[in-house]
Amino acid sequence: MPETGASALRPTPSAHPPLFRAEQFVWLTARVLEQRLFAYHFLNGAADPVETALDAYRNEDGGYGHALEPDLRGPVSQPLHTGHALHILDAVERCGGQRVDRVCRYLTSVSTPEGALPTIHPSQRGYPVAPFIPVVDDPPSALLATGPVVGLLHRNDVWHAWLFRATDFCWQAVESLEKSHPYEIEAAVAFLDSAPDRTRAEAAADRLGRLVRAQRLAVLEPESLTEYPVSPGYAPAEHHFPHDYARTPRSLARAWFTDDEMSRSLDHLADAQQEDGGWPVRWRQWAPGTALEARPMVTIEALRTLRAYGRHIG
Repeated sequence: MPETGASALRPTPSAHPPLFRAEQFVWLTARVLEQRLFAYHFLNGAADPVETALDAYRNEDGGYGHALEPDLRGPVSQPLHTGHALHILDAVERCGGQRVDRVCRYLTSVSTPEGALPTIHPSQRGYPVAPFIPVVDDPPSALLATGPVVGLLHRNDVWHAWLFRATDFCWQAVESLEKSHPYEIEAAVAFLDSAPDRTRAEAAADRLGRLVRAQRLAVLEPESLTEYPVSPGYAPAEHHFPHDYARTPRSLARAWFTDDEMSRSLDHLADAQQEDGGWPVRWRQWAPGTALEARPMVTIEALRTLRAYGRHIG
């Protein structure tokens, strides 16, 4: 029997703008940190509450832990947690001062002999960790961990002794890439987008763009997902799209894709919002709590990307 009266006029959840639906999802599921971050980005919230929430994850050594990155559990500081903390501080324009000096001292203490960061420091051993993230006693330097951190520090005009060798490592790693995978390419872009030598960065980015297209690391036709390979070790549907590399139109990676390719990518991103208002986690899910914590993070980034490209989010 069809509905009548006020109930017939009530909009379905999908009739609400994306931002409204995402806000409901965030209030329902997110940690305090992501609630504060959402308010900062979309509700005219202040930066101070974001910093206060982030401080709960900071350790005495200057690094960050306590599952700030949900796939690494336990209290110990880790490079990936600390890189994510810098990403948040950059987003609220607080990436500087004594806090970042302490972070750089932590980065120095966990660096490899090359002066770069490992993906996982051995102190993680004994705490729960995603099965696809190996913990080894003598981890190698990793562009995956080092590139985004170096890029963010340069972006914020931070100068510290740690940066010199770490920057050299990033240049060597980026310019020697021959076969890669999407997350490593994203880390390279994060470095190149803020590297001080812009001419060198543009040349390196141009080469990486050709590599991405040659190795089919970006889905250019979302309606034909099965025709694109998924990198070894990734989840079965863990594809990457142009918007994953070029999160804003200002990124060097934007030049890798045509206007039509980027438009299709953004259409796919907008269409990925789920009925509960959040965006899905595409990587391998290994514990219920980690996926629940990660989805608000992914949702905020999706909204920021869509807004950066002028898409209407409400």
